[in-house]
Amino acid sequence: MSTNHASMTLRDVIGLDNRAPRLSESVLIMIDFQNTYRTGVMALEGAEAALAAGARLLERARATGTPVIHVINDGGENTPYDIRAHIGAISDEVAPVDGEAVVVKQFPNSFHATELEKTLSGLGAGPGGGKDLVLAGFMTHMCVNYTAQGAFNLGYRPAVVAEATATRALPTPDGTVLPASALQAAALTSITDLFGTVVPSVDALPA
Repeated sequence: MSTNHASMTLRDVIGLDNRAPRLSESVLIMIDFQNTYRTGVMALEGAEAALAAGARLLERARATGTPVIHVINDGGENTPYDIRAHIGAISDEVAPVDGEAVVVKQFPNSFHATELEKTLSGLGAGPGGGKDLVLAGFMTHMCVNYTAQGAFNLGYRPAVVAEATATRALPTPDGTVLPASALQAAALTSITDLFGTVVPSVDALPA
């Protein structure tokens, strides 16, 4: 048997839709685009490129009137996630404007113990409301992944814009180092197996 044979995804097995969402028919959720990930101990490989892609995505959403929700992780004072300090603030390139909701979280799943679901319902985007969710942000394997899972579990249809996400190299259980690029690919692949769809770039996202 060929070692290159890929299995069917769970989405295919159970007949879920793999279409790319239309940005104009979605809600954009910008996850943890914080200065945390641009410098210091939590700096991510490709953070600047992902942030630039996130800024382009945000510009497109605003131009088409797509609702935008910003999610920010509060790790407490004197941590890299201190939202009261510059290190934990949302980066200027994607900072919220008047009318855009900001949801504060403390867990990787942006829906857990937050106002996100209530905020989405207020936008008419409950699970039965017919709107997809477009996700972007940091880190791919952590908060983006678990927010996609949380969205799926609640009946939403999440899609991740791959180039607007980034992660970092991590040690594996056997002591070797998993490169950021490999972890990025694995995280996005795990999302597409069940929880949602992945669009490779901002330009590939239908208007």
